[in-house]
Order: sequence, then C-alpha cells, then structure tokens
Amino acid sequence: MVDIVLVDDDKVSTYVTEKFIRKSLNVPYRIHTFNCATEALNKIQEIRPRYLFLDLFMPQMSGWDFLDKFNPLGEDSEVYILSGSLDKKDQEKANSNDKVKKFLSKLSVRESIPEIFRN
Repeated sequence: MVDIVLVDDDKVSTYVTEKFIRKSLNVPYRIHTFNCATEALNKIQEIRPRYLFLDLFMPQMSGWDFLDKFNPLGEDSEVYILSGSLDKKDQEKANSNDKVKKFLSKLSVRESIPEIFRN
C-alpha cells in the first residue's frame, strides 16, 4: 500500500492534485489530506508516507516551518513542494533543501504528477 500525504490549505488545489494522483497510480494507495501543516506533522510518523506533497504558504505553520520540524522517515520517502509561488527564491530554496526531492508549480500538476508516478 502506497501512502501519500497532501498538505495544503487550498481545497481546490488538493482536489486537483488528488485527481491527477488517482489517474496516475495503478497500485493500491491511500491519500491522506491535511489543510493544516501542524496537524500533518502530528500524524506523519504514524502514516509514514512514500510521497508527501507540501504547500509553502499556509496559516499557522508554513511549509518552510514544517520542513524545519519534519524528520524524513527513510530514504524511500519523497517530499515535493507543491506551490503557487512563482518566486525563483522559493524554487531555489526548495531545491537546495536536502529533504525536498523537487519543487512543483501548482500550474503544472497536470504534467508533473503523472511524471512522478511513472518512475
């Protein structure tokens, strides 16, 4: 069973991302969605996701704050920043973070989500 975590306070973005994940996977999976990074951080150890999609800008705890406190659960866990930010500094910061596999624009989920699960 592949566990996937989506952390985003934007319900439309979560819906769209889930839709493309469901279309891209041919193996048993569970998608866990959180609209609050604090709640996700509290549950992440018990879920032990293979894939984690994280928005950067959320109330209470940002994606950056989440990454500061998050301890990856093994080499098999992949963290993707999924953000609407077009700021190059955010992309560079995400791509230079050892915990982050890749920065993805919310505008490109249609192409990027299937690519992730093709590997």
